[in-house]
Amino acid sequence: MPGAITVLPSLLSADFSRLKDEVQRCEAAGARMLHVDVMDGHFVPNLTIGPFIVEAIRRHTRLHLDVHLMITDPLRYAHDFRSAGADGLYVHVEAIGPRDMARSLATLRTLGCKVGLVFNPDTDPELWATHLAGVDQAMLMTVYPGFGGQAFISQVRPRLRALHQRFPQLPIQVDGGINRETIPLVIADGATRLVTGNAFFTDPDPAAFLSWAEAQGARG
Repeated sequence: MPGAITVLPSLLSADFSRLKDEVQRCEAAGARMLHVDVMDGHFVPNLTIGPFIVEAIRRHTRLHLDVHLMITDPLRYAHDFRSAGADGLYVHVEAIGPRDMARSLATLRTLGCKVGLVFNPDTDPELWATHLAGVDQAMLMTVYPGFGGQAFISQVRPRLRALHQRFPQLPIQVDGGINRETIPLVIADGATRLVTGNAFFTDPDPAAFLSWAEAQGARG
């Protein structure tokens, strides 16, 4: 359904000592997709998980796994994450660069999964318009990647609006500081997919939070 809002709980904010239970809690709340952050301690100043954790998550859910590769050499590990169960692989333009972008996207396409490009807050998606025409989704970081719980960077909003105007049919995802305060703003700007970590997992009623967030699209 064009314009429908999808909330993706970010497992970075889950309790990893109870990962199976946390995945099931997302399902019980009505989530249709899960967001998995992969960090290498080099591209971003943090370390998270590898393919074996994605494989473990896959054993406990049939939900779409949206795997965000915040790593220096995403093509080196893309096949491993896809084999582990990733349904979508999203790579940073800053990690690949313009010279290798066309080849890299073609390689990712051979894996048979959804493919998306990710942009840091200070990267202008307009500079990558040629490549955006051939991906399944764009994701704008509304914080600098590396850690959960950061404050939303409002300066990204004009780029979000411009991207939506340029590619009105392209699903646009936002990630970072997405909560009850910022959700109406980014939906008004054109976002249709909302990655939310702390706002989802700390809400006393995650199902109500998810329903409220997805209902905001009908009000736009």
